[in-house]
Amino acid sequence: MDADARTLTAPFRDARYAPRRLEVERRPGGELRLSNPAPYSTAFQTMTAALAHWAAAAPTRVWLAERSGDGWRTLTYAEAWDRVRALAGGLRDAGLVSPRPLLILAGNGVDHALIKYAAMSQGMPAAPVSPQYGLKGADLARLTHACEVLQPACVYTEDAALFADGLAAEILAGLPVIAARNPRPGDIPLERLAQARPAAPTATPDDHAKYLLTSGSTGLPKAVVCTHRNTALNSAQIAACFDDPEPPVMVHSAPWSHSLGANSILHYGLTRGGTLYIDWGQPTAARFAETVRNLKEVSPTYQNMVPAGWMLLVDELETDEALARSFFARVRLLQYGGAALGQAVADRIQAVAIRTVGEKISFSSGYGATETGPTACNVHWLNDRMGMIGLPIPGTSVRLVPEAGKLDFRVKGPQVTAGYLGRPELSERAFDDEGFYVLGDAARFVDAEDPSHGMVFDGRLSENFKLANGTFVGVGELRIGAIGAIGGAVTDAVVCGENQAGVGLLLYPNPSLPRPEVEAAARAGLAAFNARAKGAGGRVARALVLDSIPDAAHGEITDKGYIAQALARRLRAAAVAQLFADPPTSDVMEF
Repeated sequence: MDADARTLTAPFRDARYAPRRLEVERRPGGELRLSNPAPYSTAFQTMTAALAHWAAAAPTRVWLAERSGDGWRTLTYAEAWDRVRALAGGLRDAGLVSPRPLLILAGNGVDHALIKYAAMSQGMPAAPVSPQYGLKGADLARLTHACEVLQPACVYTEDAALFADGLAAEILAGLPVIAARNPRPGDIPLERLAQARPAAPTATPDDHAKYLLTSGSTGLPKAVVCTHRNTALNSAQIAACFDDPEPPVMVHSAPWSHSLGANSILHYGLTRGGTLYIDWGQPTAARFAETVRNLKEVSPTYQNMVPAGWMLLVDELETDEALARSFFARVRLLQYGGAALGQAVADRIQAVAIRTVGEKISFSSGYGATETGPTACNVHWLNDRMGMIGLPIPGTSVRLVPEAGKLDFRVKGPQVTAGYLGRPELSERAFDDEGFYVLGDAARFVDAEDPSHGMVFDGRLSENFKLANGTFVGVGELRIGAIGAIGGAVTDAVVCGENQAGVGLLLYPNPSLPRPEVEAAARAGLAAFNARAKGAGGRVARALVLDSIPDAAHGEITDKGYIAQALARRLRAAAVAQLFADPPTSDVMEF
């Protein structure tokens, strides 16, 4: 039996999903309402309620672990609860508790989590920003804008020396600084706060828990208000997708300055009493060895990575039997976000799983935004088809409104924000006449006759454009089709061509492959794609392989796990000009 046949016939490992539930209401004019009536727990409605519960129910279980030399620094639930309350007391004693937020300049880490939960326990919002805002050589204009929006009361940094440039920004002058390492004269050492008398939590479900900055793909970033209830219930909604009494074990690197890492990983794991191994690796050729080291030592039950990470991991899995045995030992669910993952890459991963453990692993994605918790939809059934965004999670309703030949996707549920910090006019405009949050994205059904098969992302409505001859270009559909045709040689694409004679693509390369191999795969894949295309708006006229992967630090990848097409075109203006230059340069492919 060949590899393709084995992939088709191999059984799935039990992902322990709860039964799928969906209610569909068809309205006049083609509008649809999708709702998931499945119940979910409301036991935890503040950010520390789950921590208090597990500190009593499983005090010796590890909540967080981070690298310490060749081993791990671990923190049990009981230890974390004690330290969070002590730090909360220290914040109070120092007069730092405020309705204004604690600005966090730090990477993911145990101390980062502890001070954040300590502040939130007292009704003080946490505002983690990208570490790139404050590291050496950073563009301090981004930090300045963030602070103008957030108006922080004080700052936490993991290392005052590492973040010296950011801490020296004029916007932070005079603010108290808490430093875990290398405090400067006048800074407050984190350990000093931890010596205080413990303070009990005072936060209520409607208090602001976090301010998370949007990607800024359509302008300067906004601060999304995440209440305790929003975030706590979104984790409960995700948990209700499963019938699984066993707490998850995760190895993860997504930054806590974004909603995926902060809410759908860190807090979701806490809600279920799970263990999170903090991965300091990155999905780049230079930093991925750390992720491999971690996955050789820790067998996760759930693994989520961006497509660039999966592309690097599959190369390792295919050649390192010890890694494959460790990775597939007990993993029940694989997920991706941050960009589109090609079916060919997923199939290669499944082939290693079948060879190693004799089973396929359910592999999928979800959908949402910082404003929606972030999770509004996910695939909560056995699946190995890429490109899916799934169906509403428990307690969530989706409104699909016909617009410009597509279905405009809107969300309502307890996880949806009330709006943006200090921007009431933007907050009001973000919702439609029935209180649904409007994302500006489109979705379509896998099977238009049977919505229960799920939805796929159908592009951003605001990103479609016309060619010089007036031909309409559906960016989302073309992008997904082209990426799928090329396969794993590219991670994503920017669709260009407004007012041009034809469509052009900027292609993000798979960082593990040499450029000639990427270009050859792109040329062959796009030729096949064009052979099936209909009309000038559906085919690719030119393509160029970029020199680098998407720049998350500048918002090229949005929190919704999608390339910010308009922003990417601005950031890559020189490449866009090269793409349409006449005559084209030698590395521009013409079709």
